[in-house]
Amino acid sequence: MADQQLPDSIELTDPRALRAYAHPTRLALVGLLRREGPMTATRAADAIGESVASCSFHLRQLAKYGLVEEAGGGRGREKPWRATAMVTTWEVGSPDPAATEALELAVAERYFELMARWIQTRAEEPAVWQEAARFGDTVLPLTAAELRDLGVKLQELMRPYLERIDDPSKRPAHARPVALLQLAFPVDTTGRSTE
Repeated sequence: MADQQLPDSIELTDPRALRAYAHPTRLALVGLLRREGPMTATRAADAIGESVASCSFHLRQLAKYGLVEEAGGGRGREKPWRATAMVTTWEVGSPDPAATEALELAVAERYFELMARWIQTRAEEPAVWQEAARFGDTVLPLTAAELRDLGVKLQELMRPYLERIDDPSKRPAHARPVALLQLAFPVDTTGRSTE
């Protein structure tokens, strides 16, 4: 899942960090801090529907692996935390494939929940957002090299928008966080090819 030249990113290489991040509450906390900025465990608990004690514990665990840090000020559960980077990456070929698989499955489940929530609440959204959102798939006959090339081209198309992650002043007034999922994998696992 590692990508070239993403802004403000952290790469997880330690299998323990991969396993630590592969927890629904931790994924939700990092995502929340990235979207909303620094906040206390109390505010985070209200935002994601967890207990303050649970959020406080998970924030400390995330801090052990460099994914969050104290933002300064406050005391105890009232100290604010912030994400250390706007993007998390990891290599598919890690020394512990089970750790990578656990994290990727947790991320897939998280995005499935977010997608299901969008589908369930879409009718309440303004028409302009309902029409702009995308849902669909295309199965393309590609070689591994073409798939890699397509990923590079998609990254280039996203580059101007990625710059907004680090610099909120570059975001238009009505911009909202939008999940753009990049899923590209062979669907025919019986037709394996080395090329």
